Amino acid sequence: MKNHVAVLMGGWSSEREVSLTSGRAVSKALKEEGFKVSEIDVDRDLATKLAVVKPDVAFNALHGPFGEDGTVQGLLELLAIPYTHSGVLASALAMNKPMAKDVWRNHGLPMANGQVVHRSAFHAGPVMPFPYVIKPLNEGSSVGVHIVFNGDNYQPQDDASWHFGEYVLVEQYIPGREIQIAVLGDRVLGAIEIKAHGRFYDYEAKYTDGKATHLMPAPLPQAVYDDICAQALKAHQTLGCRGVTRSDWRYDDTGGSGKFYLLEINTQPGMTPLSLVPEIAAHQGLSFGQLVRWMVEDASCDR
Repeated sequence: MKNHVAVLMGGWSSEREVSLTSGRAVSKALKEEGFKVSEIDVDRDLATKLAVVKPDVAFNALHGPFGEDGTVQGLLELLAIPYTHSGVLASALAMNKPMAKDVWRNHGLPMANGQVVHRSAFHAGPVMPFPYVIKPLNEGSSVGVHIVFNGDNYQPQDDASWHFGEYVLVEQYIPGREIQIAVLGDRVLGAIEIKAHGRFYDYEAKYTDGKATHLMPAPLPQAVYDDICAQALKAHQTLGCRGVTRSDWRYDDTGGSGKFYLLEINTQPGMTPLSLVPEIAAHQGLSFGQLVRWMVEDASCDR
């Protein structure tokens, strides 16, 4: 029986505060569902803390590096503690955007053109035709993302706030609409459209009330809706994900093209009051408490 849940939250990534908000919301819901809950603010002494707490299962509410890149998953495997969300390999692949794209490309999933370049490459001028998107290789929540339009002079090598390594993922900018899709286990929960009030759905828009409009379900033609949902499930499955994921898509309906493109997948989607997976689940009649209960009951180790 999985009666005692350790909720792992916080950590030391750039998404620490969001993780704490997710973890507290999960902890509250699990207590209301009748579970014994131990909240753990994760640091590098996590193994010792878990040995003291002795949980039946770990609810991983960490975001960003070390929490959703296979690192903490590997520790939980060594300790034989079942945990929520994806396992070691799927988490590592999903967090490394270029690696995930290599897998998806081999399975025929539609994606924007892109390349990995060294930061110094921008000294010679634009690395691809405008507009394009600059992303860190291993971050979530749109941390470090910049859209570069013709006339912009943004260059990551000159950005003092760039702390994401020497290599950069550069992708073709896809115009159109922002679509995000939640998968729960082996089924799609639904697709939601996000209309950011700023230039794009950045970190501030994701975690500040009133910065974006959510349209649930996404108002797409039925055939497009069904197809993009099927592709989201395929993206989840080809990486070997389990539990809950949220994939990010662009639907280009400009000029009558009607094409959609997979951007990335999040194996540790947020569980804050503004998070999309709980909102999508609620539209399907699944309460926040029911959602986190399902995730705890689904928890396992890879080996």
